[in-house]
Amino acid sequence: MGKTLQYSSITKKIIMSLAGLFLTSFLVVHLIINLLILFDDSRELFNQAAHFMATNPLIQIFQWVLFAGFIIHIIFGVVLQIQNWLARPVRYEKKGSSEQSYFSKFMIHTGAIVLIFLVIHFVNFFVKAKFGHIESISYASGTYEDLGWLIVELFKDGAYVVFYVVAILLLGFHLDHGFQSAFQSLGLQHSRYTPFIKLAGTLFSALITLGFIAIPLVIYFS
Repeated sequence: MGKTLQYSSITKKIIMSLAGLFLTSFLVVHLIINLLILFDDSRELFNQAAHFMATNPLIQIFQWVLFAGFIIHIIFGVVLQIQNWLARPVRYEKKGSSEQSYFSKFMIHTGAIVLIFLVIHFVNFFVKAKFGHIESISYASGTYEDLGWLIVELFKDGAYVVFYVVAILLLGFHLDHGFQSAFQSLGLQHSRYTPFIKLAGTLFSALITLGFIAIPLVIYFS
């Protein structure tokens, strides 16, 4: 029975890790598209990209796969944390490097705050884009919904900018530890390449964090 529970826990970690790594693809694509708004005052490039993402059938299918990835990652993360809390009276003499990590102790907390942020962000952008009325804007290339205007207006709100920056910083910490922990859960540990994985995870997390933070700050102070 003990071995079954242990295997079940390892399986949960693997599934959560794979879902988390899959979600990083969303962050990269999302950041690249959002950064377009900083390089084009007319918002044409961003609105074109947003229109393509909203109308391409394959991307629309992938969107639901992405949502499933979020749900799986969240559910398994919560279940594993509850199991850890229940097992707290039993301490191991030796702890793994990920358990000794400072931020690993707060993964569930940063994850919860990031989840709240994502829900608010989802309502402010996705729901409004899908079900609200967005004014259209015309360019030589065509007419599109002006989703760029929605971003600019929201990031002119100082309170939301502060909330957004804090949430992205927490996302960065969550991503940094999660990236390293995912490879550990998948059994990809070795004295040669583990330091490289940790460095790559930290650099990736830093670039993602700085990229997302730059957008509201540039818009707010411009």
